Amino acid sequence: MPLGEEYLFKAAAFFAKAESESDLEARAGFENLARAYLRLAEQALRNADVDVSYEPPAPKLNGPT
Repeated sequence: MPLGEEYLFKAAAFFAKAESESDLEARAGFENLARAYLRLAEQALRNADVDVSYEPPAPKLNGPT
């Protein structure tokens, strides 16, 4: 499973935990965690679409000195 999807599942779990929490401080904490995982999911899904390849620079040729 792609990392972005894993983050989405974690976000959903934290939102569900927040819904069942009666303590307002704990609820806010779970909601903040859920939002953080949503941001991670968005970033991971965007990064999955980027094709980054590294090409090292050409070697320098030593000419006459």
